[in-house]
Amino acid sequence: MPGAHSRLGGRINTAVKEGSRGLTSVESTCQDRLKREGALIQGAVSRTDLGLTEQCRQFSDWVALLCLAGDAVVTVTSLLAAFWLRFHSSLRHFGVGGGPPIFLRDYASYIVCGSISLLLVLAQRQMYEGRWLLHRRSRLKDVIAACLLWGTGFLGFSLIFKFHPSLSRVYVALATSAAMAGLYTWRQLFYGWLRQDNVAGKLRQRIVVVGWTAYAQRLTQIIENDPSHPYAVVCCVPAPELGFQQDPPPGVARADAYNDIRTLVETLAIDIVLLADANVRIWHCEALASLCEKELVQFKVVPSYFSVMVSGLHLETISGIPILGVSRLPLDRLFNKLVKRLIDVVGAVVGLLLSAPLIAIFGTLIYLESPGPIVYRQRRLGRNGRIFEMLKLRSMRLDAEKDGKVGWSTKDDPRRLRIGRFMRKWNIDEVPQFWNVLVGDMSLVGPRPERPELIRDFKHQIPHYNARHTVKPGITGWAQVNGLRGDTDLTARISYDLYYVEHWNVLFDLQTMILTFFKNKNAC
Repeated sequence: MPGAHSRLGGRINTAVKEGSRGLTSVESTCQDRLKREGALIQGAVSRTDLGLTEQCRQFSDWVALLCLAGDAVVTVTSLLAAFWLRFHSSLRHFGVGGGPPIFLRDYASYIVCGSISLLLVLAQRQMYEGRWLLHRRSRLKDVIAACLLWGTGFLGFSLIFKFHPSLSRVYVALATSAAMAGLYTWRQLFYGWLRQDNVAGKLRQRIVVVGWTAYAQRLTQIIENDPSHPYAVVCCVPAPELGFQQDPPPGVARADAYNDIRTLVETLAIDIVLLADANVRIWHCEALASLCEKELVQFKVVPSYFSVMVSGLHLETISGIPILGVSRLPLDRLFNKLVKRLIDVVGAVVGLLLSAPLIAIFGTLIYLESPGPIVYRQRRLGRNGRIFEMLKLRSMRLDAEKDGKVGWSTKDDPRRLRIGRFMRKWNIDEVPQFWNVLVGDMSLVGPRPERPELIRDFKHQIPHYNARHTVKPGITGWAQVNGLRGDTDLTARISYDLYYVEHWNVLFDLQTMILTFFKNKNAC
């Protein structure tokens, strides 16, 4: 951000020209100035100590471009390698009964369009977001999910439009596998380079916190526990007229007075001023925002009045008057609702057709072990608190709740049938819920519905619990694929549910459905 550090930046440029002796002189001058103004804080690292220059403000953009270029090279190479394997190796006769030979020029358009579309899928998953590259460390599931989505869409698109020559399904499988391996290997090397201190230090945004609250404490802990996080809390200053709501931890440097904020912004290369205390008087907020605007520093406020659905916060103007509030969430929009409902209907029909043999087989096994109904109807809480009957293949004895007590199933639950353990482990007992999806009570993906008897008081005991009921419950959900199911921590489960509600998109649903087949942690 040019100008945010103009005085010290000018001195640094001069010092670089004069050599290390000049640089030492600049550092000494800055330290003397801080001492005179009473703003010297232990542990604060100056910009000169990090060796940063004004040009480093653009460093994150260059890193993102480098990552994109590397992905592009790997993607094209992977598709070319898949072409050679399919048509110029021993696999060229696999599944082919004969026909004219395929040359590279015949597949050139596939390779070009496939490379571009895969890069777009990666971009949609926010894998080129400058400073956030630090936070998005190489996770195999990210690469796998992106490549699987791309491979499915690539093949489906070609089949719908009947291109000539037709796209080989073996080629798509090879290209998807090669892209997974290539991108994963390349990104491992790339993230290894990013984690070097001299690179990571230039990517991190430096924060000064005004006031200290539980939110500021939580933010600092998250950053400290994640060395790949793109932020660094440099120091904190007391809120004007209020001081600190609670004492900052010993590891966080602090200034003595709020008036030191201007000096800190100028001398410590601050990128973000974060107002953590919402009780600060409005004129102090205006003055702080004005200071940040003049110094080209980002000004942010912790929205403590909005401790839920914060991604829906939106600033709008009504006749020139700014209004801040919770905006519409993704699934509040009609188009998104229609898209999700269309996917649900198609998925439910396909699911019912494919699961019919499973229902017949496991229904027979259930009846042989425990004669009686094979389908179990259970009251659950749906969207906007509406109660509906959810269908399941019965996995427990008929007298599982004969004493009238309602409770969650637990590991090694003695009420469970022998075949029930296997069904619950692999989610087979859930397949009748495709009918619930088809009739509109549920969705394929969403927060898992709970029993009204178990959650009657949760809305009073657990913060933000009822916010999860703003969308339809799902057969599978983001919390479930992350191991939060059954008798697990409800607070953590709700946080995952709310994350899904706030960040819904079609690819997120597809990712969750795919992960459902590979993750069954805590199934019981």
